[in-house]
This record gives sequence, structure tokens and C-alpha cells, in this order.
Amino acid sequence: MSFDKCSFDRLSNDYDLNCCSVLAVELSSSNDSPVVQEYQSVELSCIIKSTNTNEPRIEWKKIRGGETSYAYFDNRIQGDLLNRAHIQSKSSLVIKNTSRTDNGIYRCEVAALNDIKKIDEINIKLTVRVKPVTPQCRVPKAVPVGKSAVLHCRENEGYPSSVYRWYRNSDALPDDSKSSPKFLNSSFTLNPNTGTLVFTAVHKGDMGQYYCIASNDAGSAKCEEQELEVYDLNIGGIVGGVLVVLLVLALITGGMCCAYRKGYFASGRQTGKSYKNPAKPEGVNYLRTNDEGDFRHKSSFVI
Repeated sequence: MSFDKCSFDRLSNDYDLNCCSVLAVELSSSNDSPVVQEYQSVELSCIIKSTNTNEPRIEWKKIRGGETSYAYFDNRIQGDLLNRAHIQSKSSLVIKNTSRTDNGIYRCEVAALNDIKKIDEINIKLTVRVKPVTPQCRVPKAVPVGKSAVLHCRENEGYPSSVYRWYRNSDALPDDSKSSPKFLNSSFTLNPNTGTLVFTAVHKGDMGQYYCIASNDAGSAKCEEQELEVYDLNIGGIVGGVLVVLLVLALITGGMCCAYRKGYFASGRQTGKSYKNPAKPEGVNYLRTNDEGDFRHKSSFVI
């Protein structure tokens, strides 16, 4: 019918470009949002429903993060798809051994070149699922009763992004302790998107073995169990320890004061006797002998 209508328009000298362009090329897809597991193969379906040329120009472009690059151009596979992709059924793109870097939007463009130039295109959104790796979990080893505590769980490899669930002694913890009768005595909240488990004030019932599971549509992964110990604060012991320290400091201070009063810390004091030769009066001559030392003559000898 569309062909007859275009023919009628031509005979009536009313040239309908829109009508004739449909006859030039028209595309469709059997799946415009394929999903595949990492390392598997996937077909990006681009079907030429109609065209008036036997050799249309076919191009594939990849759009990711706001950047556009060629995946198939000039009858050749381009970019990071080289050696692991090919064209099938004239215009569909098959990717082998998919990876997380293949996620994105792929645009199939087909151009029919003749008297009327027509280009049609369709977008295919490819999702490559990536299984989470073992998450990194951090659990405090010991927390006093009544104090806050934060447990962390995170992994960055899974796609789509992982969600997280904490377990205590193999029991799954809810997002809010108040939402489950089993955990009413606890005071915690869990953020499943960040993997953070926060206790406002821990109590003895919170003690146990904790582990976390990260999961998405591709699978899940679990970290090793870690023990959280909750202990009571020994107020009496703390006060006693402080008193002992104060007593020791008082004894040391008293001892130093007593030693100071007794002169043990006096500086420059002479403890022995100092002997000096008496001053020699004028007019007196001294003779020194080996046996007598200084000898003073009481009279002068005149020759």
C-alpha cells in the first residue's frame, strides 16, 4: 500500500519525501535491551526491515560516559572489540567474551544511498552483569556496653552495584532493629546500599559472629565471619586504679620534698675543709727545705 501511495504522489507531481524515505531503509530489533553474564556472548540485534539498495552502509557506534566511539566502521570491527566481535545476518553485532567495559548503548546506523539518501538508526542498551567479589568487612573486636559501633562491608567489582546484608550467628539482620520482634532489644540500622551497620548503643545480646553478603543479579559473595565482643565497664576497677596512681604520685612528691629539706638537692655547698696558706707578712723571708716545708726566719743575717 505504501508503495502505491508513493507512486500516486509521483504521478500527481506531489513528491512525498517522507513516504519514499521509508522505502529507502527501515530498522528494527528483536531485543533492544539485552542482558548477559560477563565472559558470555551476546547478539546486538539490528534488522533491516526494508531497503532499496543491496549494499547499504552499516555502522555501529558505542556510547558510554558521554563519549562516542566506533565499534564497526568501514566494514571492520574497531576499538576494544577487535578480535572478539563480528557482524552477523548482515547488520547485527555479535560480541564474544563480554566484559564489564562493554556496558553501554550501541547505535546501529544503516544508510541507503541512491536517488534519495536515507539513514535510519536504532539504539541497543547492553548490560553485562558482573558477579561481586568477596567484600571487605570490618568488625570491631570489642566494644563496651552502651557505646556505639559501626560495621563496614564493601566491594567495588559487581555490576549492577551490589546490595548488602549483615548476618549475626547466621541470622539475617533487618534494615532496622525495631522492625523485627527478634531484635527489639538491639539499636541498629543497616544501609543495604553502602553495607554500613550502625549500633547506637550495643548490649550483651549484640555479641556474636558477624559476616556480610554482597549480591546482585549476577551472583553473591560472602566475607569471613568476625567476632564482636561486648564487655561491661568495671567502674570500681577504674576508680581504684586512679586512686593508686594518685597515691603513688603523692608518695613521690613527699619524698622529694623531704630530700630537699635535708639538703640533698642543694647546689654549690662544700662538704670538706679547705686549707689555705696564711698570708705572708711583709719583711719576712721564707726558705723552703724538703723536710720542713716553709721556714720563717725571725731575724735577718747581716754580713
